[in-house]
Amino acid sequence: MALLQPARIRILAIGKLKRAWVAEGVAFYRKRLPGLEVVELKDSTPAKEAEAIRAARKPAERLVLLSEEGRQLSSVGLAELLGGWASERLALVIGGADGHDPTLKQQADVLLSLSELTFPHELARLMLVEQLYRASTILQGGPYHRS
Repeated sequence: MALLQPARIRILAIGKLKRAWVAEGVAFYRKRLPGLEVVELKDSTPAKEAEAIRAARKPAERLVLLSEEGRQLSSVGLAELLGGWASERLALVIGGADGHDPTLKQQADVLLSLSELTFPHELARLMLVEQLYRASTILQGGPYHRS
């Protein structure tokens, strides 16, 4: 299984981080994932957010939307999925409060869900960067993840 390459992954996130403790948590994991890029896009209607996401996405990026109806994976399953995409560029997209526009969902390569629970998108961003770090350590055989 190939190692995770954070420089090939971009998180496209609707909205800014407003809580300092969330921003600190995101920064903590981003330091451990050199090259991981986070692009913040303006809150709007789902249709306008979809336009902004399409404009921000690079042509060669696989479009992965985080969505409540997406596929749920274990941390090991996510690591395996990301390891299989190690040579590809990824755009991991966290939508706004009203979710993703249906047309964007149709264009997505994959819909993933972090949980059946509903989280504010700030927490979803923190959980996503933590899971990316966890996936990286799983693929490297590091001690962070305990099965």
